[in-house]
Amino acid sequence: MAGNDLGSLLGGLLGGGQGGGSAGGGSAAGGGDVLGALLGALLGGGGAAGAPAAGARGGADNPLGGLLDMLTRSGLADQAQSWIGTGENQPVSGSQIKEALPDDALRQAAQQAGVSPDEAADQLARTLPQAVDKLTPNGQVPTESLEEIIRKQNL
Repeated sequence: MAGNDLGSLLGGLLGGGQGGGSAGGGSAAGGGDVLGALLGALLGGGGAAGAPAAGARGGADNPLGGLLDMLTRSGLADQAQSWIGTGENQPVSGSQIKEALPDDALRQAAQQAGVSPDEAADQLARTLPQAVDKLTPNGQVPTESLEEIIRKQNL
């Protein structure tokens, strides 16, 4: 469904294509799968807490704004802003991601990606800064659908 499609697109965006020979390539692909599943869960309202936030910033087909709002409300505003902006991306830990996200959305994304919630949070911590950075090339959250944004990256 949407999570799988987003996972494939995000995996390509993150450089985790099928033929990636490095260990990092596999990690990026896995992170893209988890991130795609999470965004799909938020887009589909995969958890009561995820549904209202999905349209907070960005359009209805773009849960990225809602995800960023969740991170901001959870005390990760500086990190999230660094990913959107044009400077250095600040790191985030798996435990911070786990605290920031609704349990249902993280659990659903982990299940869809075939990993534990802890591993999903760790993968998101590794891939989210890079993904948000690439999805916000002008330093602001776009309003078009995620699929459209990713396709504009010429993947």
